[in-house]
Amino acid sequence: MDEVNIQHEQPGDNEQQYMTFLLAGEIYGVDILRVREIRGWERATRVPNAPVYMKGVINLRGLIVPVFDLRERFQLDAENHHDAVVIILRVQSAEGEQEMGVIADAVSEVLKTDSSMLRAPEFGGRVDTRFMEGLVPSGERMVMLLNVDKLLGGSVEHSADGMAVA
Repeated sequence: MDEVNIQHEQPGDNEQQYMTFLLAGEIYGVDILRVREIRGWERATRVPNAPVYMKGVINLRGLIVPVFDLRERFQLDAENHHDAVVIILRVQSAEGEQEMGVIADAVSEVLKTDSSMLRAPEFGGRVDTRFMEGLVPSGERMVMLLNVDKLLGGSVEHSADGMAVA
């Protein structure tokens, strides 16, 4: 797949726009203003001692971009990536704005929704929702909206067994 540059439109006062993508049969969305481009899958260069969900880094016109596998990050069924896409996102972290890539099965559409439709996830503490902005209905399905700064911009910590965790 060739790379695709994203053109951003100005939403109305209460309208928010999300680029949606498929991951293990579910629909996820990210703020469209955070999307820099969409690229076809290319093998990333592995980084020693990185978390298992970090597939490595790619060269984006001279910029080294880390690539994360959201299937592994969210503990979903793993699949090969030969048909996958890499979504390059702008992320705010402690180091400032960075470009980071996430692997998705496919890009779906631009979802335009009124901010009043956004619902906070309520799972009674049984499910880790710190990476979610909320849920929004789209037809018969729910779209999980991700907070890319919390998902990708957080520091990597190490658990008691030495494994890297976010």
